[in-house]
Amino acid sequence: MPASPGTKPSVLFVCVHNAGRSQMAAAWLTHLAGDRVEVRSAGSDPGEHVNPAAVAAMAEVGIDISAEVPKILTVDAVKESDVCITMGCGDTCPVFPGKRYRDWKLDDPRGQGVEAVRVIRDEIKVLVESLISEIAPAAKPEATA
Repeated sequence: MPASPGTKPSVLFVCVHNAGRSQMAAAWLTHLAGDRVEVRSAGSDPGEHVNPAAVAAMAEVGIDISAEVPKILTVDAVKESDVCITMGCGDTCPVFPGKRYRDWKLDDPRGQGVEAVRVIRDEIKVLVESLISEIAPAAKPEATA
């Protein structure tokens, strides 16, 4: 579902604490899609800080999420997003017509070491790459005569 011509798609990643999976997913989408996609993340019960193991795992692939802060999920964030993705954590988003909703079944990095979080990070990357190809494919080169 690419966005309408002239607009870029927007994605909201939701997880209870907005401290691990949703932060990594938002960072991957921002890193891989650049300005082709508007990215948000939020949680129904945001933590105080981003999971240090998630910060370390993302730093290993050159993505710095150390300055990110967990944010509260709002109805407006859902309304402003084309795609809302929950992260296998039982969170639900308010439902609005015309939005796409998905749940990615992912282990919770909370309380796990960086070794376990690496696996989750890599699973998220694959899911994000698939999402990008669906909602924001790269512009195709013009055909030459």
